[in-house]
Amino acid sequence: MAAFVRVSGPPNSNFLVGYPGISATLPRIEGKVEIRPSQGYSAPVAISLVRICLQRRETIHPAAENVAKRHLGTPRRETTDVVGKELLLFRCQSGREAESVIAMDLPFVLFIPFGRGGEETNRRIPPASLQLPSRTAETYYELVVTVQQGHSVQNKYAFPVPLQRYDTLSTFGMYNKPETRTSPGDSVVTLGISVPKWSYGPMDPITVYIKLVPNLDWLKKALKVTIQKFIVSIDEEITFNPEGDEPTKKVNRIAKHTHNVSTKLPEAGYATNLSLVFPAKDLRDSDGIIRRGKPAFPMYEVTSFTTTSTLYKIEFYLTVKAQLSSARDITARIPLVICPMDQQACKEEMDAIEQAAKDASLVDQNNPMLPARSIVLANDLDALKTLGLCIVGGQKKPLIE
Repeated sequence: MAAFVRVSGPPNSNFLVGYPGISATLPRIEGKVEIRPSQGYSAPVAISLVRICLQRRETIHPAAENVAKRHLGTPRRETTDVVGKELLLFRCQSGREAESVIAMDLPFVLFIPFGRGGEETNRRIPPASLQLPSRTAETYYELVVTVQQGHSVQNKYAFPVPLQRYDTLSTFGMYNKPETRTSPGDSVVTLGISVPKWSYGPMDPITVYIKLVPNLDWLKKALKVTIQKFIVSIDEEITFNPEGDEPTKKVNRIAKHTHNVSTKLPEAGYATNLSLVFPAKDLRDSDGIIRRGKPAFPMYEVTSFTTTSTLYKIEFYLTVKAQLSSARDITARIPLVICPMDQQACKEEMDAIEQAAKDASLVDQNNPMLPARSIVLANDLDALKTLGLCIVGGQKKPLIE
């Protein structure tokens, strides 16, 4: 007889404990696997073995946005990996085919890898759950419980788990450093651009400092140059199959701002500050109600963010183009890190991350203190009491204590 299986998290909290991407918080999934009879709710079920793992499934279909290409282009590609290790939660006594079980609660803790781990996939920090529009690319996680019932029957039960990454928060010091790029163009004029920091989230303003400088060796020629306008844009670059044979790139313009100048280039050069806002995705419908999300994907206020996966990679660039007359146009670009949370949300997470790191310092990874497991076998004394039943006159009746 099939078993009823579910996974529940700790009381009043999420499955996920800690912050994936931040090793000091020992990111992990805590909970328990609950097994009960599924039909004739007091009839025992035969259980031989119970295992659990966190599984990552990834798919890409670059042609999915175009109806014609979707049918004629390459089919959807999919990979499935186990994140970290699979845990054995229960095995029946040797020499027996299965145990006859009335109820079973098996606590577990699955540690999520937090090291780069080089080429070892199972030691790398797993990328965040994400689904791009038209499902051109997606990454999602599920807890997979394998229940072996005797020799022949093996059932798998999957439970979606949304997973976020927290190592791109714009409040981390490593991102709060200016980033500069220069582009010499055709050697008459040089374009330099600089941003004060390089991690941003939805609705965060991005300010860029721009300077055009004449080349002193070609000063006469440079002073004839007219600056027509600056075009500042944020570009999303998706690389499908980055580690494969034929990687394909797709570039989307996320935001754009044009600043008209129409000025001759002065001898001292021309400098200005321009800014634009990284756009946010509205989670509310026309009535102002937040739509119900999908169980496998967190509710993000951005369509995509900086992430690297096995089958796809998403990067962002701030591009500045100087349109000139009497000289070639010059383009310079700076890579940006886009975080799914805005500056304020990132600030609010910092205290919680600090607390999670303190809590994690008390956890022994090799021997996490788990609650005791509870297994009620059919021949145990008062086994039916677990299900709220008792035997009265040879019949099963509700137990009234």
